[in-house]
Amino acid sequence: MVDTQLLEDWIEKSGKRKSYLAEKVGCSIQALRMKVTNKSDFRSSEVDTLCTELGITRLTDKEKIFFKK
Repeated sequence: MVDTQLLEDWIEKSGKRKSYLAEKVGCSIQALRMKVTNKSDFRSSEVDTLCTELGITRLTDKEKIFFKK
C-alpha cells in the first residue's frame, strides 16, 4: 500500500510534473494517479523508476512510501 501523502510530498519537492513522471514510468497520467491513490498497484520497475526520478535513495524512505502498513 502506498503512502499517498508522503509520495505526493516527494513529487512536490522534486519539482517534476506528474505528466513527466507518468511518461518516465511508462503509463498515462490517469494510470499514475490511480497507482498513487492505491486504486492500482505499482510494478517493481515503476517503483524503481519513480525512486530514481524523485531522488529516493534510502531504502527506509522507499519502504515508508511504497510499503505502508
